[in-house]
Amino acid sequence: MTSPPTPADLSTLDARAREIFREIVEAYLATGEPVGSRTLSKIGGSSLSPASIRNTMADLSALGLLEAPHAMAGRMPSQIGLRFFVDSLLQLGDVAEEEKREIDARIARAGTNPQDVMGAASDLLSGLAGGAGLVVTPERDAPVRHAEIVAIGPGQALLVLVFEDNQVENRIITTPPDLPAGALVEAANYLNARFKGRTLAEARAAASSALAHDRVALDEAAAKLVEQGLVEWSGEDPTLGRALIVRGRANLLQDQQALADLERARRLFDDLEKTRELIQVLDLAKAGESVRVFIGSENSLFSLSGSSLIVAPYMNAERRVVGALGVIGPTRLNYARVIPVVDYTARIVGKVLDGRGGER
Repeated sequence: MTSPPTPADLSTLDARAREIFREIVEAYLATGEPVGSRTLSKIGGSSLSPASIRNTMADLSALGLLEAPHAMAGRMPSQIGLRFFVDSLLQLGDVAEEEKREIDARIARAGTNPQDVMGAASDLLSGLAGGAGLVVTPERDAPVRHAEIVAIGPGQALLVLVFEDNQVENRIITTPPDLPAGALVEAANYLNARFKGRTLAEARAAASSALAHDRVALDEAAAKLVEQGLVEWSGEDPTLGRALIVRGRANLLQDQQALADLERARRLFDDLEKTRELIQVLDLAKAGESVRVFIGSENSLFSLSGSSLIVAPYMNAERRVVGALGVIGPTRLNYARVIPVVDYTARIVGKVLDGRGGER
């Protein structure tokens, strides 16, 4: 295995080598194909011959910045090379005004319900960036004011939670087909009596022990409704108190060029099912105020799928980080375009959730 280049190694790269490396990476990110010296001599701005370009490519390969998928192929950036490109050579622009308007409009159409806003953010990120959009919801730290459970159809009920900060969250829960008519009322009364004035995290922590004590007094059907509503709703990890919203998985199957790409996509699909680990990965963004980029095995969760994750925190008016969002896809994501889009979307989501949606 080639040792990672040191800063001293990279400082020896002259302007010509840096430019050739940048052109190789940009061509690879655009096509997903290894780049040969002849191709580079035609598309690049260099007047060098293919032989001179090959010599430079050999030097870049010796540094571990380039690799070849097989002996007769051209070169493509290694994971180390992509990191060097993102950190040192990538030129970021601003988000296009048309894209800003689209992001603003789609987030605004979602209204003020946090789940709707974050679902819209995940949707638009997957569409604009061509990967899967990921959003971790904020921890709900306002106490519950009122709970209600309403039947909405055969086998389904709607749990409505009203919080002290006037936010309302709705959760669909599954109900047994033979549910007694009074069970919904009994479950709602129990929730209000036991958990009113507590945050969701506090209510969940108390739910198991409280239900174990009260199950004898509660109707069994009502006890199951309470348990499902507070502990087991879809998509949320009860040990973390937040939900993970993933949209656009189908984008990860587009433009796959080989069986190896399909296998990486399958592994990534498996990774996307690991809700707890993904939330912890996105939480890494909360350590700072800017976009973070994880490439390939830099994060152990994605080491087998060879994926890149671009993630940014979103903040409230007090500049406190309350959640994170981002895009995951193949390592040949368009970093120059996706990074500003993720950053801008995070800022808009933070403003909308904090009631500052009219600002930019």
